[in-house]
Amino acid sequence: MCGLAGILGTKLHCVSSKLLEKMANAIAHRGPDDSGVWHDPESGIGLAHQRLSIVDLSPAGHQPMASHSKRYVFVFNGEIYNHLDLRTELQSTGHTPHWRGHSDTETLLAGFDAWGIEATVKKSIGMFAFAVWDKHTRQLTLGRDRLGEKPLYYGWQGQGDSAVFLFGSELKALRAHPAFENNINRGAVSLQLRHNYIPAPYSIYKNIFKLRPGCLLTVSLSQKEVKEWPYWSAIEQAIAGIKNPFKGSASEAVDQLEILLKSAVHQQMMADVPLGAFLSGGVDSSLIVSLMQAQSNQAVKTFTIGFNEQGYDEAIYAKAVAQHLGTDHTELYVSSQQAMDVIPRLPSLYDEPFSDSSQIPTFLVSQLAKQQVTVSLSGDGGDELFCGYNRYVMTTHYWSKIARLPSPIKQLAANSIRSVSPDTWNKISSVLPLSKTKRPVNIGDKLHKGADVLNSKSVNELYGHFVSHWTTTENVVIDGLAPPTLITDTPDLGHLSPIERMMLLDTITYLPDDILTKVDRAAMGVSLETRVPFLDHRVVEFAWQLPQPLKLRDGQSKWVLRQVLFRQVPSALIERPKMGFGVPIDAWLRGPLRDWAENLLNETRLRNEGFFNPEPIRKKWLEHLSGQRNWQYHLWDVLMFQAWLDKE
Repeated sequence: MCGLAGILGTKLHCVSSKLLEKMANAIAHRGPDDSGVWHDPESGIGLAHQRLSIVDLSPAGHQPMASHSKRYVFVFNGEIYNHLDLRTELQSTGHTPHWRGHSDTETLLAGFDAWGIEATVKKSIGMFAFAVWDKHTRQLTLGRDRLGEKPLYYGWQGQGDSAVFLFGSELKALRAHPAFENNINRGAVSLQLRHNYIPAPYSIYKNIFKLRPGCLLTVSLSQKEVKEWPYWSAIEQAIAGIKNPFKGSASEAVDQLEILLKSAVHQQMMADVPLGAFLSGGVDSSLIVSLMQAQSNQAVKTFTIGFNEQGYDEAIYAKAVAQHLGTDHTELYVSSQQAMDVIPRLPSLYDEPFSDSSQIPTFLVSQLAKQQVTVSLSGDGGDELFCGYNRYVMTTHYWSKIARLPSPIKQLAANSIRSVSPDTWNKISSVLPLSKTKRPVNIGDKLHKGADVLNSKSVNELYGHFVSHWTTTENVVIDGLAPPTLITDTPDLGHLSPIERMMLLDTITYLPDDILTKVDRAAMGVSLETRVPFLDHRVVEFAWQLPQPLKLRDGQSKWVLRQVLFRQVPSALIERPKMGFGVPIDAWLRGPLRDWAENLLNETRLRNEGFFNPEPIRKKWLEHLSGQRNWQYHLWDVLMFQAWLDKE
């Protein structure tokens, strides 16, 4: 895991070692172990790298690195888990160079020499973002892994002969260059309020973009128009998997999935530094940890953050799983104050407005893990691939029934639900005769979300409600017309069922732009590498071959995953309502964060800054303070933009 940056430009003063070092220093947290720059003044290209040493800790892994033919110069962020297999393949075809070390960076460069860039990427299993300069063609190629685990930003800045093409792992690297223009994209602000993240290819800045997952990009000084294309498509793989489903029995599907996951976990345990895992005690992280422990000769280090607030603490479940598996478990119960102390760091951690509030515990558990390890595996991706989110279950159970109801009845039911505050619904739920494991968490918010569901006219509209906070932003963001996204302008998804459409859209939007972004910035902010075994593309492709009843069966989500897990962990330690990984933002905004929020949401301030219409924001703020409604997510969206703007 590392950080990269670079410059392509015609003017000598735009590309220099000094500027490259400045850009690299801005992302030094991504790679504090080593740094390097390379530039060719004649060609107008410069590359910079910050190294977090994971595999081959020797100087032989230093970057920027040139291929043995000297044709390619390369900077790379990530890990190629099958790179030793690639070395064997190179040897079998007579393309083995004289190896200088055993880094995957050198393996990729040897592949470029032997097979070309795209062919090598297609052979690679891993997570990555990279930039490679071809001295022969004088062309720059950028690449990003299939599911979007690693970030990469790019864009032209400046005009005419002074224009430069900037790229890097984080926006702060691009901002370090004097040509960076710093123009805020108001359409992206609308998207952030809608989804709590800014979806690719957009960024918070005009003319600066995110390279999409599974894509390559080329650009040169002779051909300045960027050419981007997919070398792997989640959409194509999903459609192909459904057309060619797994033909075996349910038990054979469980066996095959276990084999694939064991292989992915085994490969991702490759490291020359201490390694561990995040453990929440849920299905996904427990399965990853169980497969790690089954393949380890020593106790795997596991890490959990706990909270004392009711409804937010999963640490007790994680501890029970850890004890059963025999891991070397570390848990840390943090106070509300410790969690809130993270908030001032969020704008610089995320570089652009990002308002998934689970960013706070994600940073805290990363910080905890970094005290003992340099690499941590996580269970992200299981929900999207194996039908784990509550919205999938809800749609399966209720949509066909809701769709048949007359509109006036649906409207009446929705209004009735909204007439009772979420807090009141929670209190009603608390006195119902339900066991603790069966009692829904935050039922009030879910019922109010359900009121929006009742008004949906189609499954597409229903999905839009599920994944949106501010569903209408035209009256909130001034001149903030939201650009099209994969959610509003959905590509052809073939003959997928409504649930499969939701799962696929989550995989290509919410997963890379929210979940993986959250984890990458939080972990790299403390120089911790994270790895995600569920996103081995072989696992992803197999998941789409599995018939839907193996994922959602008899009302139980992630059925096939649970069967693999229950071979290692008793079901009694796992079965409980899904909680999520959150913090009590709603109560904090009414209490210890009230003054901070009031300052950022001040009506005069909002008017003077000129990005937001204060009226709808102030209305939600006052309703939230009174307890009439819980607008924590809507308000957190605005607050994270305001806090980011404050740092600009």
